[in-house]
Parts: sequence; C-alpha cells; structure tokens
Amino acid sequence: MFAGLPELGIANGEDLKETLTNCTEPLKAIDQFQMENGILLPTLQSALPFLDLHGTPRLEFHQSVFDELRDKLMERVATIAEGKEDDRYVKLEELLEKSFPLVKMPSIQPVVMQVLKHLPKVPEKKLKLVMADKELYKVCAVQVKRQIWQDNQALFGDEVSPLLKQYIVEKEAALFSSDLSILHNFFSSSPKARRQGEVVLRLTQMIGKNVKLYDMVLQFLRTLFLRTRNVHYCTLRAELLMSLHDLDISEICSVDPCHKFTWCLDACIREKFVDGKRARELQGFLDGVKKGQEQVLGDLSMILCDPFASNTLVLSIIRNLQELLSQDALPRDSPDLLLLLRMLSLGQGAWDIIDSQVFKEPRLDLEVVTRFLPAMMTVVVDDHTFIVEQKLPSEEKTSLSYPAAVPDVFSRYLQDNRVACEMGLYYVLHIAKLRNKNALQRLLPALVDTYNDMAFGDIFLHLLTGHLTLLSDEFGSEEFCSVVFDGFLLTSFSSKENVHRHILRMLLHLHHKVLPSCLETLMKTLEPPKFRGGILKSFWFCINDS
Repeated sequence: MFAGLPELGIANGEDLKETLTNCTEPLKAIDQFQMENGILLPTLQSALPFLDLHGTPRLEFHQSVFDELRDKLMERVATIAEGKEDDRYVKLEELLEKSFPLVKMPSIQPVVMQVLKHLPKVPEKKLKLVMADKELYKVCAVQVKRQIWQDNQALFGDEVSPLLKQYIVEKEAALFSSDLSILHNFFSSSPKARRQGEVVLRLTQMIGKNVKLYDMVLQFLRTLFLRTRNVHYCTLRAELLMSLHDLDISEICSVDPCHKFTWCLDACIREKFVDGKRARELQGFLDGVKKGQEQVLGDLSMILCDPFASNTLVLSIIRNLQELLSQDALPRDSPDLLLLLRMLSLGQGAWDIIDSQVFKEPRLDLEVVTRFLPAMMTVVVDDHTFIVEQKLPSEEKTSLSYPAAVPDVFSRYLQDNRVACEMGLYYVLHIAKLRNKNALQRLLPALVDTYNDMAFGDIFLHLLTGHLTLLSDEFGSEEFCSVVFDGFLLTSFSSKENVHRHILRMLLHLHHKVLPSCLETLMKTLEPPKFRGGILKSFWFCINDS
C-alpha cells in the first residue's frame, strides 16, 4: 500500500516497525517518528493537543489535510496544463518523475493520473509501465490510453471490437423490432440523432483528435465489411466522420478526403432527398477525384453503400421518375437522374472495389436507363390507365382488365442487375405506400427471384412489412393473402430464418385482420421446430396466444 515511499526518502510502515523493534523506549520513539514525518509546521505542534481534547483522532485530522492538499495539487496540475507558459509541460514532467513511484498508492494515484492525463506526450518508459499493469491501464484517462493505442494496434482493436459488435447487434435489433409502422421504421431517426448512440459517442471519445487512431478504426471497418459484407459498417464509417464534424475536430476532418462529400450527403439524408443544388455539389466531388488519388473512391463507395445513403438515393430516383412521367420525358434525358444512378452504382459496388483494390467507378449498364426504367414506367402507365378507366362512366368503359404479368425486361433486370433490383424493390414499397393493391399483387411475385436474393434482405423486408400495415384490411381477402404469403414470403421462409422472423413480426400486428382460414394455415406452416427456441418461438407463441 505504501510502495514507493522509500524511493522518495519518506519513511513507511516498515521503517516504524524497525524503529520500534530496536528501541528501548517505544513511546519516545513514536513521538520522534511523528515529529519527523508529520506536517512540518512549527505552529501546528502546539495546536494538536486541542484536537485531542475534542476527541478528534490524529488520523482523521491528517487524512482531511491530505485530501485537501491532494485536491489543491490536482487543481494546480490542471491550471498549469491550461496555462500559456512555455515550460508548463516541463513542470508536469518533473512532477511526474517525483510522483510516479507512488502510482500504486490509492491515495496518491489520482494525482499521478491527473499529471499523465495533461501531458500531450507521456515519456515512453512511463507509458510502457502503465500498459503492462492491468490495474493502472484500467484507471488511466482516455487521453493516456490514446498514446498507448496509437502504437499498439492489437490492443486498440481489443478495445474497439466489442463496440463494433454492439453496433451491429443494435442495428439488427432495430430491423427486427416488434414495432411495425411506416412512420417509425429503421430510417426514421435523423442523422444527428443516430450519432448520439452510445457506440458512436464512445468511439469518437476514444479517437479524440488522433488521426492515427481514426485511420485504425476506418481500417477495422473496411476489414469487417470485406469479411462480412455487412452494410452497417458503412453506416458507422459515415456516422463516425460526421460525429467528429459535429465536434469540430478539424485535425481529422481536414485530412479525410471524404469529409465534404459526406457532409453534403448527410444533409440529403436528413431531408431524404437529393435536390438539384446538392446533386451538383456531390457530382463536383466525384468528378474532382484526381489522378493518383483514386483510392478515395473506396471510401466514397463505402459511404454511399450506407443503407441510409442508398435509401435517400433511391427515394430521390423514384421521385425523379414521377416528375419525368408528368413531363413526358425520358430517363436518359435527365442529368440529375443519371447522377443519382451513378452514385447508387458506386455504393452498390463498394465491396467489389475494396476487395479488388481496383479504384474505378463501376460502369453503369446503360440499358438500365434505356430499357429497365422505361419498362418500370410502363408498369406505372398501366396502373394509371386502369385507374382512369375505372373512373369513366359505365357506357365509356372498355373491357380493359388489370395486367397480371410484368414486362419480361423488368423481371430480367431484377434478377441480373444490382442497381435495377434496388430501384425495383423501392418501387414496390412506393406502390404499397400508395395502398395500390392491384399493382402490389402484380409485382410481388416478380420479387421471388432477384439479384443476390435482395428481396429477402432484412432492410427490404423490414420496410415492406411496415408498408403492408397500410393495406391491413386487404388481408381479409384470400387472393391478397395468397399473393403476399404463398406468392412471395413463404417461397423462401424455410431456408431463410430472417424471412420467418419478418413474417411473424407482421402477423403479430396484423393477425386479427388476416382471413381466419389463412391464419390457421400460416400458423401451422410457421410453427418453429420443437428443437428451436429463441425469438421465433416467442413471436409464434405471442400470435397464437392472441
């Protein structure tokens, strides 16, 4: 407990023990020890007997004086560090040399830690001693840990890894939340609100203004993204940069070439729309990538692969297409639309770019613009034609029936092209939001076979199940239930547990609206195997009990 005192020439318990062992008059020896090692203030000696008269133990008095002096010293350390004197850090280093031998003493340790915290460069020897002692490492300030971490990537990785895992768990929990609503879904939170999450705040604190640590975290995120293909790592990459932006950490923001692009995109995500002015700004950043700096495309693609960015881009594309339709204009004639497609394509190609280390923008298949989008617009036109037909007086109506099949080009591109598939999925969400039952029944079966099974991904199913709550009354129809469940969702539930969970999430909210005969069949089909427990069984029992 008193280790380090002899090094400073201060007597400790062992010295007192030795004195008492060798003396002939113990009381005199104790008085002498107290005189030599007590508070060296001559006027105090005559005052101490008054404390004895009041029954105040000497230990209590000395402890209170010690605590007061320690607090004053810690305040003084902070004052020196915040001062302007040229030799302020020299003074702190001198104090560190004197106090460090006592770092294991609980009463002195806070002072040593305070000095370490305020030194911008702790001597290497002291850092190694702190790092080697688990207890000291645990209690030292993050400012000291940063200096340790920047030269110990493995140790920093051990600290960061649980936070990254926690972040992914939180994102996946949000996608499987029992709340089901079009108004409060995965994309409802504003970018600034998301940056107040525990993981982002802790990572931001751990990094501080240290560019080396920031680069390490980015490398961890790239590596994990490559290993898992989990797009939530892309979200964290953007959130971390913007969190540092919020704190005005110019030391990092000024050296990250993606900063201004991410800042502009963040404003678009906040509005859930890329307007013309911001589109031109984003284009300027992409066009401004100079020869020899192409590596930045890897990070830009990762930022555009963030689901919140993709969501904003595709919503803007759908809105752009609606405007083109009202103007009788073609998709290929819209520069804004082509830019949105360019960014969507770059984001969708993030994994391939980083994996191959070939830093070139993926070429957008022009037939997506000249064939797929016109095919998608014909679906819109078919729908409008049918709606207008239904509103005509009976004598003017033709025998027009609602188209059952989708254009072959539309289906083929859903299967073969990543960018086209993303747009097709969002168009389905768009018609569900409009409560367009006929168009939904026409398109859902086409989603059974999509590029890389994108239609059965968690983000799309999370959004689709929320949007289907708008058509809750339609679940009383056998035809609608057949299309939604037999024609789409149940085609893959047995091989994909996530689909199983999303179906049960939806039924938890809509079971009272589902046709009883269909619900009975569904509950038998969806009952988890006896050996399976966990969330599936919980959802299933909740619905069954209802």
